[in-house]
Amino acid sequence: MSFFPGPDPLAGDAPACDAIEHLIIPRTSDIGNLEVRRALPTAKRRLVGPFIFFDRMGPALLKAGEALDVRPHPHIGLSTVTYLFDGEIKHRDSLGTEMVIEPGDLNLMTAGRGIVHSERSPENLRGLPQSISGLQTWLALPDQYEEIDPIFTHTEKRDLPSFNYGGMEGRVVIGGFEGMRSPVSVFSDTIYVDLKIEPGKSAPFAADWEERALYILEGEAIIAGDHFSDNQLLVFRAGDRITVTAGAKGCHVMLFGGAALGSARHIWWNFVSSSKERIEQAKEEWRTGRFDIVPGDSQEFIPLPER
Repeated sequence: MSFFPGPDPLAGDAPACDAIEHLIIPRTSDIGNLEVRRALPTAKRRLVGPFIFFDRMGPALLKAGEALDVRPHPHIGLSTVTYLFDGEIKHRDSLGTEMVIEPGDLNLMTAGRGIVHSERSPENLRGLPQSISGLQTWLALPDQYEEIDPIFTHTEKRDLPSFNYGGMEGRVVIGGFEGMRSPVSVFSDTIYVDLKIEPGKSAPFAADWEERALYILEGEAIIAGDHFSDNQLLVFRAGDRITVTAGAKGCHVMLFGGAALGSARHIWWNFVSSSKERIEQAKEEWRTGRFDIVPGDSQEFIPLPER
């Protein structure tokens, strides 16, 4: 997904729970006929672990004749993580990858020194109504991996550990959770868990990670007596074990975070780097057509923003 211009997400009212460091209310924009809520980055909170970007796509219904069309655009210094709850997206990139992602699958595209990709509705769904809902996040790469060769991996739903017990069910997308571990390989300590909790039931969020957050996709989450509604991002203080209890209609959340990078990151459009000079170089490379093309999708591209 390409970084759209727009105002930062907003800080919410301070919760009573001392374990919550930030409450963030995403801002909403449209990209490629799809409503997107951006929760990270914000002026007050740039990263949670390696997560420097957190977008919720939809849920939306594209009418017949509408389609998702995010034209080819570049990335450096990050991994994009695409995870769907509903619908399908066709990914193409400058490595020659052509892959349709379906609900529960994971696309992990590591840009490293540079990659170009597009995200569009598959040809067989064009002209039909399409529902779509999912998340796209970016993981900033540690210093020593920022300029590695680009890589793309696809992991199917059936290969991600799933669980269903004690009033909670879900999937371990990246990292480990309650004794289960995802096979997905990333470059720093990371947790990313899709979790549904039945009404009145609770789930743990251990203090095993240096930085942690929770995004409420649906329903109401209760933490230390505070009630939080959907499309809110809660960033937790380090060291506190968290218990998440579902409200009367249950809740669906994403748990995420990991190790802090240990060095600052700059973000401009679709570029992430520890070096401002490297971002300026990437801007010039895109402006002058020095990135690779996307085979099968080379007729269009998103121009470099004039800002």
